[in-house]
Amino acid sequence: MLVTGGASGIGKLTGEYALEKGLEKLIVWDINKKALEDFESDKRFEGKVITYHVDVTNASQIKLAALEIIGRGLTPDILINNAGVIVGKYFHEHTFDDIDLSVDVNLKGVMYVTAMFINEMMKKGNAHIVNIASAAGMLSNPKMSVYAATKWAVIGWSESLRLEQEKLKSGVKITTVTPSYISTGMFEGVKMNRLIPILRPEKAAKKIIKGIENDKIFVRMPAMVHFIPFLKGIMPVRLFDFIASLLGVYDSMNDFKGRKNSSKK
Repeated sequence: MLVTGGASGIGKLTGEYALEKGLEKLIVWDINKKALEDFESDKRFEGKVITYHVDVTNASQIKLAALEIIGRGLTPDILINNAGVIVGKYFHEHTFDDIDLSVDVNLKGVMYVTAMFINEMMKKGNAHIVNIASAAGMLSNPKMSVYAATKWAVIGWSESLRLEQEKLKSGVKITTVTPSYISTGMFEGVKMNRLIPILRPEKAAKKIIKGIENDKIFVRMPAMVHFIPFLKGIMPVRLFDFIASLLGVYDSMNDFKGRKNSSKK
């Protein structure tokens, strides 16, 4: 298994749960060198964690790391595209650098990493690609315009990829994960309610692992997220906006702070 952004948050937890369930080798990509060192030195998983310092906005780093992994005969059976970033501003406040960062990490990084491994995974004939999107890929929200755009794109791309692999009968399964807010540093300051609770990262990670085990096409969480496509499909836009506002969804980012120094996972 290879997890991008896998040295912290749900990426790390997902890797840990997989190891606890018997995974032999976990490859972790992350930009945080200290977090990588700490994970690799964890005595609970001694000899089972291989780390690479990779910035998924850097195509050269992706290529070099991927080619080394393939060359070592470690092509992953499971690839989890987890690395993500959120700026958390109104769109008119975004700089070009803000936009580039979001697109490069959340969209191009996911595609580049997958492009480097998918042919080898298809040769294996029994593999799984998991793309961590977001409920924001189905439900727009103030202060999430560029983030939502990248996650909408990830969902569309992930679904197309699934259909291609099914048509080709490659044996590569595709799972798209669309969680609401998760209580990691990435979403520090967001507020929701009991109907749409902020997810605990432990629960989110376990659902991802279960989704892989059961070959789920979508892993949606919490329960309310399952109803978003249906409700948007049957309701007039203004009525849906009214309900979303009533539930506090459109105000959830009002006090957003995010991760200090960097929003990258």
